[in-house]
Amino acid sequence: MIRRIFPHPYLSALLVLVWMLLVNRFAWGSLVFAVILSIAIPALTEPYWPDRARIRNPRKLLAYIALVFWDIVVANIQVAMIVLFKPNRDLQPAWITIPLELRSPEAITVLAATITLTPGTVSADLSQDGHALLVHCLHAPDPESVIEDIKTRYEARLMEIFG
Repeated sequence: MIRRIFPHPYLSALLVLVWMLLVNRFAWGSLVFAVILSIAIPALTEPYWPDRARIRNPRKLLAYIALVFWDIVVANIQVAMIVLFKPNRDLQPAWITIPLELRSPEAITVLAATITLTPGTVSADLSQDGHALLVHCLHAPDPESVIEDIKTRYEARLMEIFG
């Protein structure tokens, strides 16, 4: 019964949270409307999600989110140092192709978003077969270490989360 009302419970919870943050104040009417949206939107979009992504370990997902927040802070400092103190002629930007072991579209999307959210890197394209991600780095003197860092720091954790 619960699964019929909330076919995507994480999406429903996220919709309630985002709606309440957008309203920017607590009101019972806003909460009721958020719950209505959290029931209606997943129910209407369920036919378009034939294979639901399974999060195998929510604790690891929380640890991943904390890691990404930390990496965003560190990367902001690194990019600020590059912009402020490194002459443009010393920058070594690079296009890097990251071979992917991930196959879940949701996991690949999270990886691409993580890379783009981290200052200094941007996910630019996914190969036609979905087995490689094209990434632009602001400063990558050693592209192989960037590939290894992304694969061990993010992709391996996402494989544990999404299975």
